[in-house]
Order: sequence, then structure tokens, then C-alpha cells
Amino acid sequence: MESYKLNNGLEMPKLGIGMYVLTPDQAENSVYHALKDGYRLIDTANVYMNERGVGRGIKRAVEEGICKREDIFLTTKLWPSEYKYEDALKAIDETLARLDTDYIDLLLLHQQYGEYLDAYKAMEKAAELGKVKSIGLSNFNEERFENVINNCTIKPAVHQIETHPFYPEHDLKALGEKYGTIVESWFPLGGIENKGKLLNNEIIKEIAEEQGKTTAQVILRWHIQNNYVAIPGSADENEIAENFDIFDFELTDEDLEKMQKLDTGTRFFTMSEEEQERAFTGFAPDFNNQK
Repeated sequence: MESYKLNNGLEMPKLGIGMYVLTPDQAENSVYHALKDGYRLIDTANVYMNERGVGRGIKRAVEEGICKREDIFLTTKLWPSEYKYEDALKAIDETLARLDTDYIDLLLLHQQYGEYLDAYKAMEKAAELGKVKSIGLSNFNEERFENVINNCTIKPAVHQIETHPFYPEHDLKALGEKYGTIVESWFPLGGIENKGKLLNNEIIKEIAEEQGKTTAQVILRWHIQNNYVAIPGSADENEIAENFDIFDFELTDEDLEKMQKLDTGTRFFTMSEEEQERAFTGFAPDFNNQK
């Protein structure tokens, strides 16, 4: 499995599977089949309410000898309702229990709101105790990313944000590169509601036909060749297998140049930061109440 070296020296796979909007049973099944197909990066979050399912999928694959736990790069995220220092320490222990694992390979702050500096310090403590191997951020703007940098001991290893050919997010990527922070891409294929806009794009379709690949494979290959980690999600076994089949070809310089022109600077996720702050800081589910 191809990987990137993080700023802490650990290796992170270039391609993984995301668990966003999957039910616990779907997450279990997706994780199991992804690991069977060769994936080693799994991405979930407290707020997805499927961590127990993810843990079951991993356990199933390990018990069948498909892989070992140490072969898997497991990522989850803390939610703003648990950002106060003591709350975050407790939340980390609870997420370890839900995932049925002794350690998390990468723990992210899911959103940039609330007491995020407290939560980051709690993640640093968890890393010191060996409960977490790498820490990072998700959905931070430049100002708050810099605020973490200026107040932390451990530099973020990863910044998870929306990126795809329509929205490469060059500025945040360049900011991360100053500190060795890798960008991990959610919505690499546009998400459930918008992926048709990417998959049916004429330029991408043309490249896919020339390469003998699907448009999804071309888009994911674009991510890898532009040094993003990509985590497309799916509950469909055939899609999961298709999305992983991207390591036997390369986009040409001409392909990449054509795709560079697709950058419109337009996100698929359109909620403003003010709307996000109101919605996310007021949302505090019981994360232990999941199947």
C-alpha cells in the first residue's frame, strides 16, 4: 500500500475509506470488505455514530487473518461538545472503548469551534500516554490553524478538508506544507449528493476513456498525484473495490493540466462558518448511545 511519511515519522496510506453517513451495520461491512480489498486506512468520527460498527469490522478482518491491527491506520475525530480539557480526555477513552482498540493512529479535532485549544492539548496528552499515535485538525480555516500552531507542542500531522478537482484548496494545502501537515480529502468524489457533477464531467470522462479507467478512479488518482490523502466513502462492495484499483496507472502531465482547469474555487459544502458554529456548538449527542 502506497503511503506518505507524516511529520512525526509515521506512514499514512494514500487512500482509505470514509464512514460518513453509514449506519453501524454498513460501517462494519464496509470496513471488513475494504480491508479484504487491501485498504489499510479507515476514517470515522464520534459524530458519525458508527465507531462500534467500525470496531466490529476491524475485529472481523483481524480474526480472519486478513490483516493485523498494527497494519491498519485508524482515524477518528472529537466533536466540539467534548472539547473542554477533561471532557476531551474522557472522550478519548470512550472512543477507544467504542472502537475496541488500545490506540488510535490519528485523532482529529472535527471542527474549529468551541474550546479547540483545550481539546488539542488533551490530544497531546493522549499522544504522550500512547493512546494516540498522531493528531491533527479537520475543517480549520487559516487563522485558527495558525492559532493551533502557535499554541501547540505537537504540530498537526494531518488536516482533513474538502478537496476535489473543482476545489483543490491550494491555500490551506500550502499552509499545511509549511509545517509538514498532510491534507486529507473528504468529499474527494463530491459526496452522495454531488458526485455526479464530478463523475459526469466531460473532461474527466475523456481522460477516463483514454486511461481505460472509471471517472472515480481518475479523480482519486488526481488526489494521489497531487499529494492528498483521499477517503471516499461507500457501502457498496463493488464501489469499494473499484475505488481501490488506482495504483496500476498514472495520469499524464497533459491529463493533470486538463484537470487543473476544472478548479472553480467552489465547494460542495456551502454552510457558512457562522451557520456551522451555531449548528455544531449546539449539537451534543450521546456518543456512547450507538449500536
